[in-house]
Amino acid sequence: MAETLMEAPRSLLIQLRLAIQEKTSLDISEPAWSIVWSGIALFAVWYMAVRENDKPILYRVPSPKVPENAEILEEPAIKVSGSTAVQCYAPATGQFLGFANPSSSNAIDRAIEQAKAAQEQWATTSFRERRAVLRTLLQHVLDNQEEICRVACLDSGKSMVDAQLGEILVTAEKLEWTIKHGEKALRPSRRPTNLLMSYKRNTVYHEPLGVVAALVSWNYPFHNFIGPVISALFSGNGIVVKVSEQTAWSSGYFTSIARGALVAHGHNPSLIQTVVCWPQTASHLTSHPGISHITFIGSRPVCHKVAASAAKALIPVVAELGGKDASIILDSLPDRDVPRVVETLLRGSFQAAGQNCIGIERIIATPGLYDRLVSLLEPRVKSLRLGQDKDVGAMISDSSFSRLESLISEAVSKGARLLAGGRRYTHPDHPKGHYFTPTLLVDVTPDMAIANEECFAPVMTVMKTPSDRVEDILSVANAPDFGLGSSVFGGETDPRIPVIVKKIKAGMIAVNDFGATYAVQLPFGGVAGSGYGRFAGEEGLRGLCNVKSVCEDRFGAWWWFGGVRTSIPPAMRYPVNDQERSSRFARGVVEMGYAPGWGRKLAKGLGNIMGNM
Repeated sequence: MAETLMEAPRSLLIQLRLAIQEKTSLDISEPAWSIVWSGIALFAVWYMAVRENDKPILYRVPSPKVPENAEILEEPAIKVSGSTAVQCYAPATGQFLGFANPSSSNAIDRAIEQAKAAQEQWATTSFRERRAVLRTLLQHVLDNQEEICRVACLDSGKSMVDAQLGEILVTAEKLEWTIKHGEKALRPSRRPTNLLMSYKRNTVYHEPLGVVAALVSWNYPFHNFIGPVISALFSGNGIVVKVSEQTAWSSGYFTSIARGALVAHGHNPSLIQTVVCWPQTASHLTSHPGISHITFIGSRPVCHKVAASAAKALIPVVAELGGKDASIILDSLPDRDVPRVVETLLRGSFQAAGQNCIGIERIIATPGLYDRLVSLLEPRVKSLRLGQDKDVGAMISDSSFSRLESLISEAVSKGARLLAGGRRYTHPDHPKGHYFTPTLLVDVTPDMAIANEECFAPVMTVMKTPSDRVEDILSVANAPDFGLGSSVFGGETDPRIPVIVKKIKAGMIAVNDFGATYAVQLPFGGVAGSGYGRFAGEEGLRGLCNVKSVCEDRFGAWWWFGGVRTSIPPAMRYPVNDQERSSRFARGVVEMGYAPGWGRKLAKGLGNIMGNM
């Protein structure tokens, strides 16, 4: 290897030397030239070695096996009577994929122990070593994106287009962002001091927590798994991911992809652990003293249990609990922009069959544009076709169908108009698949249940604001007890937009766009019923670290030569002989440090100090 590295620089340097000697009149002695060329050669060898080590390493991961005989389950469900195993099947067709053995409490203990042992070594790696692993992982994702999408689609029911956007694009962005900007977020940072403590140097370090956990949802089985892994790896942690029972089949393959990047660079793959378990066992993970942090993506009722369990071991939790995201359409929107916004609303509402954490759950339009918007949306929603090879894929299960139909019926009974869909669908080619017709429900009002409960389904609800006043717009947008994402569309100079951006109850908002905040790795999370804490971006990385504050002497090494260190002055030492004099002395210290203006600092500050020594 060393000989190979030396040959290219040596040849290059010989050519460079001849070129320079022919075009220069400098009289440089041969020994001097030798020193120069040796230095350049060493630099070139080092540079090429660095580049060589930073190059992605190709590796292969076997695809998950599908039973040779395609069996369509009579009653597709993850629970099977008389068995504790998780039954895996394709929600779009009902095809049986296999069984997954759920992890026991002992298995969770072993997973945490293995991750901890691997993390102790991983914590000593440099940011450059971690970037190298992520570059290799990014290369593998790009080279194998079609297979990753195929596996994710089979296990979740989404279409290939939805998988490319929701599994691959956002994963590539998270990897690219972390590679380029992760170190900046985590490198030590100097902090300011003050007059009294000017002899101190202050630094904040971000240290790995140890082993962290992520409990992730099924709607994006690859991205929801790999996202927490990327952040955990770069911040120096090990990780245990509890994947959803609904997508247990694909989790092994996705774990192998993440581990493969570690193995390619000579690191311990045990750093990444995956568990599949039933809810009654999950509490063993969420209250485990070996876990230092939990990222939870799921529903509010389950989060209550996770948070209560984590509280037993005082484990911090970041919770993302979905939302009732509003997309506000203002009548200042230019006519030429309306068709573009319609396309965006369709994608935001129906991607992944509406099973999207930041999907558009409510379209809120001002009166001046409302009727036109409805007229444009109605034929488009009616034309949507169901099927993984069509427009809208399957839902993960049929467990929510009765609730959805009830919400829609209740809204219609209160005056809403159902213009499309509104019921479950039996696919002619896949009658055991879980399909719900793309739905358009208009004239929805804030008092209706469907305007306040997350559908997480291919249901588009459209609401009209009482007026075009910003107060009325916000009264509708902020009505539900959710606050995850949001968006607002309107004219660039519309004065209502900055007010809406400032006052909408949400953790994220995109202006004249949808979902853009996550596409650029801004911190992800919400307020109110949508949860708390943030993942993604700088805040997400730092949240997986122990933020250690270090205050030390600026001139400590020079203490014996007149340097400054903290010492307790006689007036403040125990035993305190005179409380009054000591109190005046302390008052002088406060005045000296914080009084406005040097006149008061010197008169009341230094004066009290000197007079009460």
